[in-house]
Amino acid sequence: MKLHTLSRIEFNSTGRTLTWLSLLLVACCAKSLAAADEPIEGFTNTAMLPGGKWHQHDPNRPQPPVITPGATFSQGAPAPSDAEVLFDGKDLSKWTSKSGGPPTWKLQDGYMEVTPPNGNDIRTVGKWSDFQLHVEWAAPTNTTDARGNTLHGQSRGNSGIMINNMYEIQVLDSYHDKTYADGQAGGIYGQTPPLVNANKPPGEWQTYDIIWESPRWNDKGELTQKASVTVLHNGVVVQHKTEFLGGTDGIGSIPWKSPSLYKQHPPEVFIALQNHNANPVRYRNIWIRDLHLAERQ
Repeated sequence: MKLHTLSRIEFNSTGRTLTWLSLLLVACCAKSLAAADEPIEGFTNTAMLPGGKWHQHDPNRPQPPVITPGATFSQGAPAPSDAEVLFDGKDLSKWTSKSGGPPTWKLQDGYMEVTPPNGNDIRTVGKWSDFQLHVEWAAPTNTTDARGNTLHGQSRGNSGIMINNMYEIQVLDSYHDKTYADGQAGGIYGQTPPLVNANKPPGEWQTYDIIWESPRWNDKGELTQKASVTVLHNGVVVQHKTEFLGGTDGIGSIPWKSPSLYKQHPPEVFIALQNHNANPVRYRNIWIRDLHLAERQ
């Protein structure tokens, strides 16, 4: 009798364990399937990128691996002695609007913020050929639209570091969210995805440390050096000496979803911050170092 009772208890206990394990397995599978089935915006009717594997803004291109960056890295980094401070949180005197007038972005609490929907891009007054640029940015904490629907992809906090209004390094809230790989934060928009997704949650300050080399043309108008960039996102290398295929689509004179191409310009370039629709992205602590590379050749 005791042995029989013990067997029933052991069986019932094992049964309950198996039931819970089954439920857990089903839940995990459902979650994995949901993640796998998460719709990713993008296009397959755009131009093929070099290599012939992926279209521009291809939703099927593999997502960059997600990692957790270090806590601070260069966050709040003071400008070196040979740097020019472009924004110290106090004024916008080093910036102008796209049309040449005074910037209309909001200035408060040591940061500047995009002013949707009627604001515009802002750009630096100065120009540089090859440089090291430090930028800190934060995406808006609100990730839902007016109807309470969750925002995804390019509809999340969206802006961009635009060099000469021709070459864009994407600024986007890509935290636990998918979009076409060449449109993620740290990506060369429409060209090269970041090596990894090193995003922090929306609302947290993030850093870009960018090393840029301008393209060069000879006296015959022949391209002799492509534009290239190295980008550290929150201290993590996401682009390493990446060459641009040309100007990025959607800015300057290249329409969105159109093939990249180079258009000759002087090596001295300005830096612009993008006002993208209704995405109030914030910026602070921006400084730049001229690398004077041409003088050292």
